[in-house]
Amino acid sequence: MTDTSTASGTPLFTALTPKVLRTEVLAGLVVALALIPEAISFSLIAGVDPAVGLFASCTMAVVIAFVGGRSAMISAATGAIALVVAPLAREHGLGHLFAAVILAGVFQVALGALGVAKLMRYVPRPVTVGFVNSLAILIFLAQVPELLDVPWPVYPLFAGGLAVMVFFPRITRVVPAPLVSIVVLTALTVGAGIAVPTVGDKGELPASLPVPALPEVPFTWETLTTVAPYALGMALVGLMESLMTAKLVDDLTDTPSSKTRESIGQGIANIVTGFFGGMGGCAMIGQTMINVRVSGARTRLSTFLAGVFLLGLCLLCAPVVSQMPMAALVAVMVMVSVATFDWRSVAPRTLRRMPVGETVVMLVTVVCVVVTENLAIGVVVGSLVALVVFARRVAERAHVEAVAAPEGRVVYTVRGELFFASADEFLARFDYVGDPDHVVLDLSEARVWDATSSAALDAVEAKYAERGKRLELSGLDEASKRLRERVREPAAG
Repeated sequence: MTDTSTASGTPLFTALTPKVLRTEVLAGLVVALALIPEAISFSLIAGVDPAVGLFASCTMAVVIAFVGGRSAMISAATGAIALVVAPLAREHGLGHLFAAVILAGVFQVALGALGVAKLMRYVPRPVTVGFVNSLAILIFLAQVPELLDVPWPVYPLFAGGLAVMVFFPRITRVVPAPLVSIVVLTALTVGAGIAVPTVGDKGELPASLPVPALPEVPFTWETLTTVAPYALGMALVGLMESLMTAKLVDDLTDTPSSKTRESIGQGIANIVTGFFGGMGGCAMIGQTMINVRVSGARTRLSTFLAGVFLLGLCLLCAPVVSQMPMAALVAVMVMVSVATFDWRSVAPRTLRRMPVGETVVMLVTVVCVVVTENLAIGVVVGSLVALVVFARRVAERAHVEAVAAPEGRVVYTVRGELFFASADEFLARFDYVGDPDHVVLDLSEARVWDATSSAALDAVEAKYAERGKRLELSGLDEASKRLRERVREPAAG
């Protein structure tokens, strides 16, 4: 299986050589093993049977491997989606949950076709860094409960797992260190009969294949109004996480991806998942980091095999998988959180060099995500703070300088950008009382960007007119002239 499409239509990867094939297969297996306890945990958060989360992870991974826009990215059941659908599942049952998942997929397809992915260009880098760092923190915090109030052997097993993943790559990288860690610790606990929490303690694995079916709900307007708000929330949160994760993988691999195709692909995957009795999902940053950064996967094959292996492990290897110690998987996820965190962003050298405003934006994003455990809220709030910081910075670049001129005139030279944030300061820079009767406003080095700044020019002109003085505008570029004509037209009428 090869990945031959990118956003530009040029080949992204050639053939799967034996080396690449081995990397992709082993990466898919590691991801599948790590997905099992996560999917079960997310099912419990949503208040549904573990099979609902596991089936969602299987179908999401398999379908997105074909229809997604970002190679090697893992989509499955996620905590964010679980939090959104939990009230619906609790109050209305599984039928309404599956209907919401299908409708969320329809919303995502529609939003993708409408170009919602293009909005990602307006997410500044400090928000992206905050997004990554907050996810790393959430991944770490999610592992903490697994290390509290547990038998003492958990701690040496956990430490041993970390040691294997740190030192084994120095011996060889042919086999992923996380897989070695999981196999070694499982063999040790089973062989020595060590009693520690296992994957089986999280819930029973499914015993049969999922069968596609329509949700068991009345197809009425009341059902639609019940599930639509949850479906829209799922669609927005899922797209936000998926597009941010895709952007992160783009940066890690130095390869492009089609965000529009990814948006539509997420929708298709959720539609299929809803019909197969899954709780829905989106891109998973933690599993994607295991796949891309830790295991070195780069093609769609790893994503596809993660879903296939997950299903096979649940159906064919349930007794063995159930014996895997949670300490091994917790160690894997802790290493993922450490690898995911952008340590350069908090290094003293970086903080001294970086503008204070950008550091504030990054910290606000992290705090919002960690406190709310909602990535969408963090990204939106961080982007709004970045907008305020940017507006303030640009507003400070607008300067007004008065120069005396012949014939009893005074010339005000304006440099910079005139828009809503600089309008008040601009109005205060003129000596309306002391200036002569003829005032020239030179705008050849300025640009009028919005109706607020255009109204500020009108206000300056009116203030001088009230005192019997004339304001002459000069140097206004064509774009600014057209804007002023357009926004002043209603007032003239």
